Amino acid sequence: MAPRKLASKRSRKDKAAKGTSSAPEYDSHRFRSAEHQQRFEAIKGRLFLRERRVQLRDNEYTDFQEEIVRQRWASLVTPMAKFDPDIVLEFYANAWPTEEGMQDMRSWVRGQWIPFDANALSQFLGYPLVLEEGQKCEYGQRRNQADEFDEKVIAQLLCIPGQDFARCNIPIFVN
Repeated sequence: MAPRKLASKRSRKDKAAKGTSSAPEYDSHRFRSAEHQQRFEAIKGRLFLRERRVQLRDNEYTDFQEEIVRQRWASLVTPMAKFDPDIVLEFYANAWPTEEGMQDMRSWVRGQWIPFDANALSQFLGYPLVLEEGQKCEYGQRRNQADEFDEKVIAQLLCIPGQDFARCNIPIFVN
């Protein structure tokens, strides 16, 4: 009698290749959707311009240094020493709006939601701006005084094509 042939075991890769796996068609740990993963692929070749750190002496540009302290901008003027470009690109790819008119002010990075709305940014900066009831920030004051402030031109220059922006005159933190 001839020896019996043993049934070969299929590996997980073989099963996935045959379409029996229910795995998503994109890396769900890194991306919100297949569209966001495609966006990452489209931007992954872009280079980063590193921020330059400026070291000021104690007696140099004292007005400027005092303003940094007054505005609580230390975290803004101190660039990170190291960063992972892939993680930064994931943030931007996942923040990209995929539907017309839909803007979710948070991004998906390595399995975590990262908000970047006004409250999150203010918290990151240490709540630097506290307004009294009815008071406008310096930007709001200058905007109201400017005769040539053209929101349509600004939207064309700064916004994603086909997108717009919304202004909010409501202060985030009020005493």
